[in-house]
Order: sequence, then C-alpha cells, then structure tokens
Amino acid sequence: MFRIFFVIFVAIGTVAFADVPKSQRVVEAQPVANLYVAERLATYSRLNATQIGYSREWVDAQPALKGDEEWACLAEALYFEARGETVKGQFAVAEVILNRVDSPQFPDSVCAVVNQGTGKKYQCQFTYTCDGYKEVINEPRAFKRVGKVAKAMVSGGPRVLTDGATYYHTRAVSPRWSRQFERTTSIGQHHFYRPPTRVSQN
Repeated sequence: MFRIFFVIFVAIGTVAFADVPKSQRVVEAQPVANLYVAERLATYSRLNATQIGYSREWVDAQPALKGDEEWACLAEALYFEARGETVKGQFAVAEVILNRVDSPQFPDSVCAVVNQGTGKKYQCQFTYTCDGYKEVINEPRAFKRVGKVAKAMVSGGPRVLTDGATYYHTRAVSPRWSRQFERTTSIGQHHFYRPPTRVSQN
C-alpha cells in the first residue's frame, strides 16, 4: 500500500513570486521557448474529455513517450500520489497540480509546485517529497501509465474533472483546512477542494 497523501494547508498569499528560483519563472511576455509550453500547442491540445474517456484502455493505447523536466515532475508526483487510483483519479490529481501552476498563489512551474516546501520534514505540499524516504519507482508498469497521463496533461489535456480544485486529500484523513474550503468533487480515494471565494467589501 502506497503512502497516504495529504496536503498541508499553506495560507493564501504566502508564496511570493520572488521565492521562486529565476530559472523556474515563466514570463508571459517572452515567446514560447520551452518544450512544456510548446507541447501544449501540439497534438494533445486538440483532445477533449470525450476523446480521452478517462479509461485505462485509452491511456494504455497511447505511445510511451517521454518528455521534459516538467513532464518528469508530474509523472513522478502521479506515481507516488495516485498510482493506486483509477485513471480518472490520476487525471484529477494532475489537474490539481496544473491548476496550481496557473494560480498566482503557487509557484508557476510543475516542478516548483510539486517541490514546494521540500526540505522541511512534513511541511511540504506533497508528502512524498519530505517524508524522509527515498523516492524509488518499483512498479515500472504503473509508472509507464502515469507517464502517459502526465504527457496528456502537460500537452494541453482538458481539465474538467475537479472544477478548478487546487487542493485534495485522501478519504483516510480529514485535515483542518478542508472544513473551510469548498469541496468541488470526490473521485476515487480523494476529495478535491478550492479555497472559499472572498467577497470584497466597500
């Protein structure tokens, strides 16, 4: 049984752009210059949820391609956090990570999101990166499958499963922060959330 995942709540607004290494920043004014961005314009960007079907059969039929560092970080995260989930559950976890990349409240690359807080035991966002255990991939077939899911998503796959969620946890835990957040859906062994909407006052 793989390690239970939980997300440690980080107060909104505590992650500053300046905290992200310069090499990992994405400047919108720059032209498309890296494989991650370029691939979002490629074949998978034309996929929609109906074509994918979120089935094991669809994923297994895809070519076993590798990708760049962003792909590798997402594939690793899916392996350690969701390899025991259904394919739909794996896509949902991938959505959360990519939703964080797009959110101003989190770092702006997949690798930076996955490794946020790493180095501080049990203070990271994804437990496997700071639990003191070495990350070893012992199930190559499972990694091959999540690698295909990661490839589809970093290449522009649809995000229609979690309704914009940026947090999740397993059904086995009930973190305090989840009581204040809006649950968007539950898929497999995970509940998905987004922060509550803040209404400005005049």
